[in-house]
Amino acid sequence: MDRNRKREAADERSQEKRACSLSEFRPCSSTSSSQPPPHPQTDSEMESSSSGRSDRAGDSGYGSCDSDDFAGGYDSRNLVGRGRLQRVFSGLLLDDGSGGSAQLAALTELCEVLSFCMEDAVGYFPLETVVPPLVKLASHESNPDVMLLAIRAVTYLCDAMPRSAEAIVRHGALPVLCGKLLAIEYLDVAEQCLQALEKISRKQAVPCLQAGTIAAVLTYIDFFPTNSQRVAVSTVANVCKKLPPDCSSIVMESVPILCSLLQYEDHKLVETVAACLVRMTDCFAGSSELLDELCKHGIIQKSLNLIANDGHRSLSRATYSGLIGLLRKLATSSLVAVQTLFEHNISRTLMGILMGSDMLRDSAYVSVQDMQTNQVYEVLKLANQLIPPVLRDVPDDQIELAKEKILVDQPNFLHQFSTDILPVSVQVVNTGANAYVCYACVSIINSIAYFSTPDILLDSIKSTNISSFLAGLLSRKDPHVLFLTLKTVEVLMQKLPAVFLSSFIKEGVVYAIDAALLVQEKCSDSVSEHSDDHMVVRDTSRCMCHSFNSSRVSASESKTCRLQKDSIESLARHIKTTYFTHEAVDSEMGFTETLQKLKILCSVLNDNVDSCSTSDGCHQNEENLTQILLQVMRELSEGESMSTFEFIESGIARFLACYVSNGKYLSGTTHAIDLSGHILTVLKRFQIFSSICLSNPGQSWDNMLLAVLLKKLQNALSSLDNFPVILSHGFKLRNTYTDIPVRGITKNPCLRVHFVHQNEDTNLSDFDSVVNVDISSSFDALEGYLWPKVSKGNNEHQTESADKKADDTTSGIKHVSEKSPIETHTNISQESCISNSAEVSRQEEQCLPAVDSSPKQTMSAKEVTEGTSSASPSIGSAKPKLTFSLRGKQLDSSRTLYQAVLEEQIAAEFDMVVGSKFWSEVYKLTYKSVEEPKANDSEMLNCVPQSSVFWNKHGFSDWKYPFLLAELPCKIDKLNASYDVLFMLKILEGMNHYSFQLLTDERLDAFAEGRIENFDDLKAIVSSVPQVEFVNSKLNDKLEQQMQDPLVLATGCMPSWCGQLMAACPFLFSFEARWKYFYLTTFGSLSQQNNIQHLDGSGTNSLSDRHPYSGSLRKKFIVNRNNILESAVKMMELHAQSKGTLEVEYTEEVGTGLGPTMEFFTLVSHEFQKVGLDMWRGDLSYAGIRTIDGCSEFVLAPFGLFPRPWSTPTDDSGVAGFPEVIKMFLLLGKLVAKAIRDGRILDIPFSRAFYKIILEQELSICDIQSIDPELGRTMLEFQALVNRKRFLESISEDSSNLCYRNASVKDLCLDFTLPGFPDYALLSESTKTVNIVNLEEYVTMVVDATIGSGISKQIDAFKSGFNEVFPLKAIQIFTEDELERLLCGEQDCWDFTELVNHINFDHGYTASSPTVVSFLEIIQELERDERRAFLQFVTGSPRLPPGGLAALKPKLTVVRKHSSCDADMDLPSVMTCANYLKLPPYSSKEKMRHKLLYAITEGQGSFHLS
Repeated sequence: MDRNRKREAADERSQEKRACSLSEFRPCSSTSSSQPPPHPQTDSEMESSSSGRSDRAGDSGYGSCDSDDFAGGYDSRNLVGRGRLQRVFSGLLLDDGSGGSAQLAALTELCEVLSFCMEDAVGYFPLETVVPPLVKLASHESNPDVMLLAIRAVTYLCDAMPRSAEAIVRHGALPVLCGKLLAIEYLDVAEQCLQALEKISRKQAVPCLQAGTIAAVLTYIDFFPTNSQRVAVSTVANVCKKLPPDCSSIVMESVPILCSLLQYEDHKLVETVAACLVRMTDCFAGSSELLDELCKHGIIQKSLNLIANDGHRSLSRATYSGLIGLLRKLATSSLVAVQTLFEHNISRTLMGILMGSDMLRDSAYVSVQDMQTNQVYEVLKLANQLIPPVLRDVPDDQIELAKEKILVDQPNFLHQFSTDILPVSVQVVNTGANAYVCYACVSIINSIAYFSTPDILLDSIKSTNISSFLAGLLSRKDPHVLFLTLKTVEVLMQKLPAVFLSSFIKEGVVYAIDAALLVQEKCSDSVSEHSDDHMVVRDTSRCMCHSFNSSRVSASESKTCRLQKDSIESLARHIKTTYFTHEAVDSEMGFTETLQKLKILCSVLNDNVDSCSTSDGCHQNEENLTQILLQVMRELSEGESMSTFEFIESGIARFLACYVSNGKYLSGTTHAIDLSGHILTVLKRFQIFSSICLSNPGQSWDNMLLAVLLKKLQNALSSLDNFPVILSHGFKLRNTYTDIPVRGITKNPCLRVHFVHQNEDTNLSDFDSVVNVDISSSFDALEGYLWPKVSKGNNEHQTESADKKADDTTSGIKHVSEKSPIETHTNISQESCISNSAEVSRQEEQCLPAVDSSPKQTMSAKEVTEGTSSASPSIGSAKPKLTFSLRGKQLDSSRTLYQAVLEEQIAAEFDMVVGSKFWSEVYKLTYKSVEEPKANDSEMLNCVPQSSVFWNKHGFSDWKYPFLLAELPCKIDKLNASYDVLFMLKILEGMNHYSFQLLTDERLDAFAEGRIENFDDLKAIVSSVPQVEFVNSKLNDKLEQQMQDPLVLATGCMPSWCGQLMAACPFLFSFEARWKYFYLTTFGSLSQQNNIQHLDGSGTNSLSDRHPYSGSLRKKFIVNRNNILESAVKMMELHAQSKGTLEVEYTEEVGTGLGPTMEFFTLVSHEFQKVGLDMWRGDLSYAGIRTIDGCSEFVLAPFGLFPRPWSTPTDDSGVAGFPEVIKMFLLLGKLVAKAIRDGRILDIPFSRAFYKIILEQELSICDIQSIDPELGRTMLEFQALVNRKRFLESISEDSSNLCYRNASVKDLCLDFTLPGFPDYALLSESTKTVNIVNLEEYVTMVVDATIGSGISKQIDAFKSGFNEVFPLKAIQIFTEDELERLLCGEQDCWDFTELVNHINFDHGYTASSPTVVSFLEIIQELERDERRAFLQFVTGSPRLPPGGLAALKPKLTVVRKHSSCDADMDLPSVMTCANYLKLPPYSSKEKMRHKLLYAITEGQGSFHLS
């Protein structure tokens, strides 16, 4: 809603919708003696009127048939009564000599009639009677008012009756209208002619072209305002849809004007001009001569300028791709275009596009049908046309041969092109591009290698490890990519054998060719045979051989593949026998000296990793292992350059994992009697390993051994590439009947399953029926459906009862849906147990019907206070009764059926595609009873409970390194090399994340042993690796691609590797990717709503939660602005568990929507920070206050909010107010979760430690420093003193004389009360003095009270409230900093470029308007508090969403505000729901600053209509 706008008068609003009248449309230069001033027309008004009836509700300039604003409330059927029409028609023909007043009246009434009606209301309209007089009156030179209204009537007629365009053309309107534009007398008449021609051209494009419409609308286009210019070029775009071959000369004359229009600032105008040029190029694509002529008119230069100058930001994606496609079409058949593109350094432009921030999104999954509109595909197609491919359909193609001649005659073109494009092509493939993009890049590289001289080739690859790149490609399974890669290897060996032989050996190319030869038989089985021994492409996609050809081939056309069945094998053997003979390979020493040395060191390390017979022997063995470890790490960092292939082959990742886990890696077992010693060994080794990795010989983090090892592991993980992106082709949402998990009609696709009984299992009966299973169904859902039908323990009566119960459930849902569609949405989601996510974490929540489970899942404040909960156990914890197998392989029950089927088919097919065959196939699932598991007495390292060993012998407070696991928490194949790499990456990321704690522990040990004596030396200086370095770009891009797939967007179901890696190693993915994954898997689809209908068709409710911006159900809630907290309590009581998005409206205010809702979450977050709630540390009477945006009495928390500790007495005394605190934390948990779910921003500064608690991470003594630095430092020094005391006692030395900073502990006069909280007694005898003897007890109790038991009840309440909205476990894929960003958004400063790129300017303003420039300078100069106030004024929240201005939806838009008085007297106003700022054109920057600051300061606190 709008702020700072006066309410408009009712008659003023009616004026905007009133039909045209004579007085409103006086001609610009009329000679009338009583001429009033021309009616001021804003850009926004002109935009509305230019398009006739707008497709957007409420935008029409003519009103609507059911408008209540028009006087009299006309009905459309009455408006066009025969008598009235006859009177109008008679008036048109009447010429009474009175200056045309009768005709003016008739035209005015006709315009009024037509502006309120659609074609169905005027079906009997006599066109042949009306059109001729209208055309005649349009040329009425003596009366400009008559002309204007006649042309307007023609416009309205075309708008109301599109079929009338043919009659209008037939009666000669086009010459009249074009003539008025070629000889302009009155500007308003000319503007109306433009609108009329635009309407006519929609249906009569060819007649318009032949009548010279293009020249007419473009000749004087610069004289028209912006909106009329848009109409003019829209007319040209309509005409260019159908261009007859004999009219090319007419069109060519307009090309220079259109090209000049590409330089204009109006984005809509430029986009339409670009569409015109694209359509012209399409029509002329068959003629090289016409394309050459287009090029000579400057179309390439202007298009390149637009593409290169941030066109991807200012233009829509379709237009931007269309311009690149235009260049590609020109380059396909025009040698002039090829020459011109090379002369204008096209390679630099293409490189910039491919390396841009949007490249990943464009190289993600795109259906074959959409390739033509995708930027990256168009860029690669253009590049393949500039450098002709070596393999062609027509070997002697003259155009291709001429392109080769250009490259040969002017080698500088090829040199520049290869230098720019070859490295970026490698980069695109390494980001995890799909098969088509990969093939295109390899095709370009192969062509460059083929046409380049050795010198050009060497210069092109100097910054690229082409050998490693080719080795990675040879591990792919697609035969087209394999064949092209082998051809590239052959070309490189032909041209530079001395350079590439050793490199190919070192990087594993030779090894990969040997491996490719071994798997060719398997690959040949996965393609269809043909009579002529060629491969035949699948019906679901085009063969890659023809994907980037110049010829146009229908996507559905099956075409013979160029590859023979034995092409790859023959070529590989040829390369092997010609270039990689045994003699040549042996002469280059197959393995480097570094690799051999590493293998020896790792072997010794592995042999001694768990050998320990005596105490002295253990100590000596650990010393030896440490030295070996140092040598290994030194070789990694200081030895000769090690390739990724050598790193993987050395097995160093597995050896390091075995060392850290004390030899229990993969086995993960140890005898209980040796558990304590095993744990101590692991901790000691990890401390040694971390001290080596975290050592920083240089000044920057990239010199750390951790960073060196991390880079090696990341390269290895990218090279192994065991995580395929599964594409779906031809997927469309349609109604499908489903049996599992609930009977009904679903929008989700279904798998057809035939259950087969395993014969030897006599406890089960047969079930012979094919059922439809929803794609999101888990094996628990399958078992729940099948068990009552096959279990012999269930008699027939029980089976019937179960069926009846299911029918009753369906009926119940039907009954509820008839009463309340919104409630049905919630009940179906919970009762049917359907989850759109493919992840195990969501499957565990499929439990009881909402009516039973909801009360049990919520912990009341009393239960939290007492430490009890009535939550019932989850059904997910019940033991499974059945196991399922597919084609003899038992399926993993932790996956969904869809994932299990995918994994089974991926192993059999090299190019797995989820197409029509996948859905039509019947999958036979064999079921049998679950066997009783055998007893297993093994102990997993990651299941070890807290042990007193750490307290008594080592000084560790507890098991505080959760990343120290014996195995990853996922089910990735442990024998795969990828698992070893992932395990070590998990260790390194944990080491980096806990680096401060690790170094602090090391300092504590050093102090205990006397190596450090000064307490000031305990301070750890950490130089950690940036978190972004742990992101694997290739895997991240693959996940992004997978989440772009239409099937995933609609259902949330992904291959299992996505969830497995996200659970085990979420740090491998960027925050943005994890943010999308979180919403997709936690709340359902990101695109369309998946509706479910029961058999009677009555239900229309979603089975999945949806992203807030996907159009989900909205729930409006009335809020009292004067009592925000009470309103929040009521809101959460009613809607915490609602799947709909909350929308706020304030009492006695008319505003509702996004703006008020954002402001509500801001206000309620401020309420939680007020003094007196007793929730936070610092909420004390003497602690002072701080201010938020002018308000006072807020908790002083300079290091962020953290729960205030409360003691837990044994009786009811001393807990006054504590239940209220619990209720507040319960409410806070709900609000935080609801804000995340709905995509709202909170303005609340939680401490880093509190975010760790939300993420369910254990806090330690080191975390106290982040909430109270003084207390944390003191406790850490006391802990060092305690450790020193232990060490002295262990070596039988006296510890009684230990002092704390030259004073005895007793002299500090400390008692057993919590520092800062004198009412919090740590002991019943709180006056007891702390001394060196009981110092350990004191430290333990202070730490526990601060971050343990003292805040546990509050934390339990917060978590309970949070879990009511969605599971807290879902956000554990984020770090503390990322969670703050997700919850509280961004507060970064803005630079001028960012502002220009991410703010839209419209309706009178452009980015270069003086008012806009002043505005951007002002907001860039705002102080922090002023910037917060500005954001709250415009958006409703003082913070931006994650991603900053670029992520603001809708985008911030600044438009010109037209004032009835002096602009300097007016204030800016906003529509917060649309992030829409209406800014008057102030006379100076100082005046604008004053008015803007006044508006954002005084305009807060209410929402009113504008």
